[in-house]
Amino acid sequence: MSTSIRIIKKRLETVTSLSDPLFEQLASDTRLGVQKVLISRQKAIQADLDESTRLEAMLTYEKSLYEKGYQAIAGIDEVGRGPLAGPVVAACVILPKGCKIKGLNDSKKISKSKHEAIYQVVKEKAVAIGLGVVDNMCIDKVNIYEATKLAMLAAINHLESQAIKPDYLLIDAMSLDIPLPQQSIIKGDANSLSIAAASIVAKVTRDRMMANYDQQFPGYGFAKNAGYGTKEHLQGLQTYGITPIHRKSFEPIKSMQ
Repeated sequence: MSTSIRIIKKRLETVTSLSDPLFEQLASDTRLGVQKVLISRQKAIQADLDESTRLEAMLTYEKSLYEKGYQAIAGIDEVGRGPLAGPVVAACVILPKGCKIKGLNDSKKISKSKHEAIYQVVKEKAVAIGLGVVDNMCIDKVNIYEATKLAMLAAINHLESQAIKPDYLLIDAMSLDIPLPQQSIIKGDANSLSIAAASIVAKVTRDRMMANYDQQFPGYGFAKNAGYGTKEHLQGLQTYGITPIHRKSFEPIKSMQ
């Protein structure tokens, strides 16, 4: 009597290599259901292999630094330079050596529905996480570029307050005037897993803050637009005016005062 498709499917779930003899054995099974689960499992294994290769490539900077003797490599990224309202948020994340987190990428390349799940995995696996938040008033005072630097420095200080000091910084498109070896990487959140981890932490943290602001200041759509100048947000400005979290140095708010 032939093995049921349900049992075959269970057996295939334990297979992790495309060269496993079970695939060859099942290739001669003429049942359509068997061929469907066979192809499905092969596709899943190939997808896992492709993801592992992608993540390995994103660890290139980290692996090179480990070979040079660095141990606590921190990825740093920010979220919120462009919005008309709310803070700029930076995160500093140290991942364990060789850590791969499935699905982790530049936060802009991850669907919003997956942000929270990947954020939780980063929180579970990270050696340490530091956060830096610079509010709109400070942004207006020093400009967004300098405020971004301040947020990144605050994230590093938050890390050090946990008695963990990074010995090398990988920073997304920014240099910091501090006595720590560092590398500025263009599109770092897409090329370094440590920076990508910081990107998702900063993004989720800021999105949560903006969702809270949406409760305090309804009518601007902050929970959906995170403070960016969407049609709903601009309409809210026209209808309700400027809130205490708006950046007064940014247009069109600057011209509305």
